[in-house]
Amino acid sequence: MTAFAYIGAALAEIAGCFAFWAWLRLDKSVWWIVPGMASLALFAWLLTLVDAEHAGRTYAAYGGVYIVSALIWLWAVEGAKPDRWDLIGAAMCLGGAAIILFGPRGS
Repeated sequence: MTAFAYIGAALAEIAGCFAFWAWLRLDKSVWWIVPGMASLALFAWLLTLVDAEHAGRTYAAYGGVYIVSALIWLWAVEGAKPDRWDLIGAAMCLGGAAIILFGPRGS
């Protein structure tokens, strides 16, 4: 469930932020922010589904998933292929996210 919540949250956050980008930077209609805001609300709700004791740890681990998702968006939606430095950085961030989320915790 955690992976699905993180992936869904990342897609919702990127789509919501892109709606604002489209309005402000691509001269799209102001109405783009309506689905953008709904998407950002979905993002926030999806993060509450992650089974973690502390919100901060949930958000920190989500950061790695977000970075990978943003690079997929870059490639799939914007048509710019990530380079090796993007991929190396994303792998490091995803590794850090896994350590934060799944690392052993003392009592």
